[in-house]
Amino acid sequence: MSKGKITNIAIGFVTGRLLFQNVLKTYINNWLEHGLLTSNNVRVHVLVSYDLRYKNTDTNDYKNVPPELKKLVHSIHFYGVNEVNKEIDQLVKTDNTIDAKDCQLLFGEGYAKKRNIVTYFAIKLKMDKLLFIDDDEYPLATYQNKNGRLLWMGQSILSTHLKYNDAADITHGLHCGYISPIPYIEFNDTLSENDFRLFIEALSNDIITWDKIKQVIINQKGVTYADETILNNSQSYQVKEVNGMKFISGANLCFNLKRYKQFPPFYNPPGARGEDTFMSTALSNLEVVKVPCYTFHDGFSMYNHLLHGVLPVELKSIENTSEEILMRFVHAAVGWIRYKPLLVYITDRMNFETTMRTMRENLSNTIPKLCAYFKTEEFNKILDEFERYRKKVKKHFADFENTKATWTRLLCNAI
Repeated sequence: MSKGKITNIAIGFVTGRLLFQNVLKTYINNWLEHGLLTSNNVRVHVLVSYDLRYKNTDTNDYKNVPPELKKLVHSIHFYGVNEVNKEIDQLVKTDNTIDAKDCQLLFGEGYAKKRNIVTYFAIKLKMDKLLFIDDDEYPLATYQNKNGRLLWMGQSILSTHLKYNDAADITHGLHCGYISPIPYIEFNDTLSENDFRLFIEALSNDIITWDKIKQVIINQKGVTYADETILNNSQSYQVKEVNGMKFISGANLCFNLKRYKQFPPFYNPPGARGEDTFMSTALSNLEVVKVPCYTFHDGFSMYNHLLHGVLPVELKSIENTSEEILMRFVHAAVGWIRYKPLLVYITDRMNFETTMRTMRENLSNTIPKLCAYFKTEEFNKILDEFERYRKKVKKHFADFENTKATWTRLLCNAI
């Protein structure tokens, strides 16, 4: 970041949790602690796209920011249904290349469309950077030393991205904590390790692999630890393209908006996840850089007290001890299987039908074992959703292509 130049950076939150106010407070204090809110050449703007239906929340759960916090940042903007619909109406009136149907491809419910809302308004507000932060990720890294002791290190997410982002199009940090929704599993005669491997391989991609899942779920009982070497060396590196993809995740993710017209939109099939995965398939012409900062992912909402400065001396293993943990696993698996057919269609169309047959065979063989092991029929949804989304893959691909084309038209003509 050049000295003397004012950089306007948008901090994008896509949220639906009651915890949001505490997360925002933590990050504002983090920016203050690291001198970013008193800097003469950094202006921090908070952009929040919120979902009232996700956890049955109220607008005040997001908008009622304490005045003493609000005054520390340059501006705060909130985007709910009313604000977005008003913007859509304005776009349709003023731009004859965009209609309401086009806007529905880009903006609305779901993570992808809400991330597009934040990106669109960041560009419209003429931000220089856009940093996405998830509302269940905190500016902390945790790792085990040689003696197995748990150590914590505060992270300056924003300053790390600012350090590297000028020389890249996208900078992408790292994640530790409870990244995977899969509980710890002790294999037995009902569900063997090979059974579970076949199940994971049916769901996985080049990043979510069996080897990585096995390391975290089996060897580390659900916990991902930060790499002490990365924390100490502070080195960045370019993300290489693998199978047509430059992998990113949707948070701890910073866009350099100087080339915003080159950026693809977020997209996922209806009801699926993978909005970051599908963006990854459209980044060939952009420089993506991995940067050395971690966020702690509190995926099971077990460590909210971290936001109040309470650091645990050990992290609990994630075991199937509640209906909530089990259903989180089921819902994640459903979300993964809903986007897997489209991902294969995009990255390996020649072998699409062969891959689908293998997936169906593996799921058919392993899902009954999962149902027996976890004593639930909920996993049967996965095979049903696989069949449904496999049949719709050409429609979803057309929607993806239309979404990209509409986004490009919007950025070229409407902003």
